[in-house]
Amino acid sequence: MIRPLAIAALSLTGALTYLAQADDVPAFEIVIKDHKFQPATLEVPANKKVKLIVKNQDLTPEEFESYELNREKVIVGNSQAIIFIGPLEPGTYPYFGEFNMATAQGKIVAK
Repeated sequence: MIRPLAIAALSLTGALTYLAQADDVPAFEIVIKDHKFQPATLEVPANKKVKLIVKNQDLTPEEFESYELNREKVIVGNSQAIIFIGPLEPGTYPYFGEFNMATAQGKIVAK
């Protein structure tokens, strides 16, 4: 019979392992400002999982969407979101903001 304290210890160990693994993932920042992604081109390492920190500095929401990356995330104004991508093969992966498609365009280049 597993005791509740043992279950809690195992859960905590699993959570700490997950956090340690998450720290090994390189992080990159993308800023949404004036309905544009900055930088417009972001280079990331190929064949490695990466964490995107997408900060929306506009007052209005914007969406980070990419068919090639299979990601879609709405980021409300003055907030941020974390999006994990990869591992990616070398290449270029476009993304866009669906709410301001004329200006909110970017690409991730995996090298």
